[in-house]
Amino acid sequence: MKDVVSALEEMFREKGEGRVEMPPKPGIHPRPDAFIHAMPAYIPSLGAAGMKWVSGFPENQTQGLPYVTGLMILNDPETGLPLAVMDCTWITAKRTGAATAVAAKYLARPESSTVGILACGVQGRSNLEALATVFDLKSVRAFDVCREAAEAFAAEQLLDVEVVDSARDAVEGMDLVVTSGPILKHPEPTIEADWLSPGVFASAVDFDSYFHGAALRAFDRLVTDDLPQMEYYRTVGYFADTPIADSELGEIVCGKKPGRESADERTLAMNLGIALDDVATAIRIYRSARERGIGTELPL
Repeated sequence: MKDVVSALEEMFREKGEGRVEMPPKPGIHPRPDAFIHAMPAYIPSLGAAGMKWVSGFPENQTQGLPYVTGLMILNDPETGLPLAVMDCTWITAKRTGAATAVAAKYLARPESSTVGILACGVQGRSNLEALATVFDLKSVRAFDVCREAAEAFAAEQLLDVEVVDSARDAVEGMDLVVTSGPILKHPEPTIEADWLSPGVFASAVDFDSYFHGAALRAFDRLVTDDLPQMEYYRTVGYFADTPIADSELGEIVCGKKPGRESADERTLAMNLGIALDDVATAIRIYRSARERGIGTELPL
């Protein structure tokens, strides 16, 4: 995870400087709140080009199937030839948590030591893992609408995890808060403005699904990973009660805009998940596999 966090921090610096290429991701939506997206990106400084073909189907969980599945394809930026095909499920999990950790490094209080996790699935796990690489975490509160999921999550962790009975208990008094449920176009939000402590940093991995509009407006800063993508989502019905983001994460990482400016500032990262995350992670996997002689050669 430390390697993935490092890869994403380097990528966001390049993005902030305008040295990457990433078109808007097209997608299809066969079922309500489900998506299949094509996500291409190119990072010249890493010699990395590729595309993720990824699906997210919330109802899969009722069939014992993963919410997110798909493939990652890397291409040689010199010739265009395919270099590798790999599963994208692990990459999506790790890079999403890593993006939260990069945002928190710049937007949370450095002494942050407590974290609330709301929704204890794959992203709850990866976000906690990533935050633990940046902060000296002392305690965790975990909430899930399915208590058994929160208890299983707690049992896996080396950190002290308290399973709580309400979303409010996982938010109030926490230094860091992560919401990681399904992404919903018409959410039924839970988190109220008065639950948010002064100085809190929150990462809304599930867009605005957990936060009431008043809670979103209670943050002093709202940062996202890609402003054009966020504005596109508005045009198709998402973020109906979400304020305009004031910065992109890349602008902060490269120093064009400030990170946290005071101890009491409430900051929110609403990273949407961008193709650059995946390409920056996948190229490291590819090169590591080459060095170790791992993988199967396929004829073109």
